[in-house]
Amino acid sequence: MADSDTTRRYRANLRSEVDGASIYEALAASEQDPKLAEVFGKLAAVERAHGEFWRKRLADAGESFAPNPSLRARILAGLGKRFGPSFVLPALAASETHDSAGYDRQPEAKAAGLPADERSHAMLMRAAAGSGGLPGPTLSLLEGRHRGGGNTLRAAILGANDGLVSNLSLVMGVAGAATNQSALVLTGMAGLVAGACSMAMGEWLSVTSSRELYQDQIATEAQELREVPEEEKEELVLIYQAKGIAEPQARALAERLLAQKDSALDTLAREELGIDPNDLGGSAWAAAAWSFILFSAGAIVPVAPFLLLSGKAAFIASVVASGVALAVIGAGTSLFTGRGAIFSAIRQLAIGLAAAAVTYGAGALVGASLS
Repeated sequence: MADSDTTRRYRANLRSEVDGASIYEALAASEQDPKLAEVFGKLAAVERAHGEFWRKRLADAGESFAPNPSLRARILAGLGKRFGPSFVLPALAASETHDSAGYDRQPEAKAAGLPADERSHAMLMRAAAGSGGLPGPTLSLLEGRHRGGGNTLRAAILGANDGLVSNLSLVMGVAGAATNQSALVLTGMAGLVAGACSMAMGEWLSVTSSRELYQDQIATEAQELREVPEEEKEELVLIYQAKGIAEPQARALAERLLAQKDSALDTLAREELGIDPNDLGGSAWAAAAWSFILFSAGAIVPVAPFLLLSGKAAFIASVVASGVALAVIGAGTSLFTGRGAIFSAIRQLAIGLAAAAVTYGAGALVGASLS
């Protein structure tokens, strides 16, 4: 009979596998491409098999446990259905990495080969989200479909967090100086606009610079393809050999791909440079617009109560509203970090309020010295 700590660990493992299976099943059901749907379906099957492993362990310990998917899993599944798999791939990669690390410390899991499966899933999700390449036509298709879009959820949450924390700190600093409410509102709105514009411009420059760099690299590759095609072929052969393909097959594959003039440059860009010529990092203007909107959405929270209320009531409402928003954002980060939602919410709340307290104290000191 297993002890309570062991059965508690088994239950946690089973919950994790049930969550993973439910998310992959949702992605498989919503994916329009049959090959990609098949990949997600196979991943779901592996997760179900892992879950059955832990069910049997619990049964041997005299326990019957059949958990439903957690709220986090249902949210990720819903986001995947609504916005596509790319929206949740980083979160899945984090979960798989966390599970594999946890299984490495469990003798039952290591004996059954579970850590290797989870590491394989994590590698697949990270590569599909844009951090590497994958062998095989189906997995390459998965990578091509989702490259560059995998951090959308992370960017959205962190963008709103930047606006919230920075403007909350600014508003609390002015409030600490005991200035009048009109000046406080003006400062908060100025911080919102200035911060949002700065974030938008920074995002535009970042994406534009990346696109220009990619375009220059592709142009250089095109020139080399025209002037020294044999050298380019040898480079491609070495790349395929590094992926584990024997030299005769690698050479034959490189020759066949480079013989297709229309797709030769595309192949070199993807294989040698790791660049999707059809994407190049997305639209700089769209990235800037979203950065502006997300920062503004977070930054308006501590200011809004001062537009509706006055005096101490406005101050308390601002702190409470900002605290709720911080907790929600913290819980949101758990979607892609793999940490618990409650832990992440409390941590985010503590950090945000600590920053606000520091600036409030600094404002109070400066206000006192000026007066």
